[in-house]
Amino acid sequence: MSQSKSLLKQNIVVIGGGNGGAITLNAVKIFADKFNINAVISVSDTGGSSGKLRKEFETLPPGDILRAALAMSPLHYPTLKKIFHTNRFAGSGKLNGHNLGNIFLVFAQKYTGDYLQALRALEEAVEAVGHVYPATMEMTDLAVELSNGKKIIGETKIDIPNYDRKLRIKKAWLTPSGKICSESKKAIENADYILMGPGSLYTSIIATILPVGFSEAINKSKAKLVYVMGNAFEKEGETGPEKMSDFVHQLQNYLPRKIDAVIYNNHKLTADTRKNYQKRKWQTFRVDLENLQDYKIIAGDYERNGGGLCPDKLGVVLKRQIF
Repeated sequence: MSQSKSLLKQNIVVIGGGNGGAITLNAVKIFADKFNINAVISVSDTGGSSGKLRKEFETLPPGDILRAALAMSPLHYPTLKKIFHTNRFAGSGKLNGHNLGNIFLVFAQKYTGDYLQALRALEEAVEAVGHVYPATMEMTDLAVELSNGKKIIGETKIDIPNYDRKLRIKKAWLTPSGKICSESKKAIENADYILMGPGSLYTSIIATILPVGFSEAINKSKAKLVYVMGNAFEKEGETGPEKMSDFVHQLQNYLPRKIDAVIYNNHKLTADTRKNYQKRKWQTFRVDLENLQDYKIIAGDYERNGGGLCPDKLGVVLKRQIF
């Protein structure tokens, strides 16, 4: 291999949405000197500030895109997140309930007439080390069919269900189907590693890979497919899997080729951590490795002090086991 070839950076694509995608991006951004980092993010959100802006301005929901861009900044992420995402206007009339980042993205898109140009401006402002792309540029809704045949349309209705929680999600699709964003397609085709998750299986991960053309892009790519899991799910969240093998197998159903590696958090909960999980309404999933013998499984402790996933610890696991 020539010296110039050996010095070329490899490419990482993080797939997901919300907090999960931000965790993985925070974990991999420390490798920006060795990798080109891109994120492909779900844009089917219908709730909160994002949902309101999407409906009023007929634009892609900005919230998950925003968090991904902030996560790729070398600046202090908790501070950026508080300023741009967490803090909500409360005494500003029509702006109440919105955050600075969402308002900026919507305004910048309307001002420039170009959604991706608005994203690049945000990335420049926060000195992001990579690029964020929407899964599709089209307005789509996530839809699922439940085990009793009932269909639910709208991410918020799936993520925070008001139906009988005994009804499990059977399958998912986008309506309309939407076409993969051309820039997302290029990023995936050129990827060396595609990291999916962590986060809600259907509303974050599967929702991202549903647009038409995604399977073809993944098939064309030579990337290693890596599913990054946590160790728990939200008790009152989507009615998806409750054991590890089902998470893996259900995600596999939407992919054109086999997942190369599955990483999960094997932290042993203390009494205090269990109390914190109960407070946050998190339920640990059953780790049934006997049903995953055909997959490469990587266990690592990347628990954050007090509960949740630690990007720094996840980065260590990725460096040792994947990169």
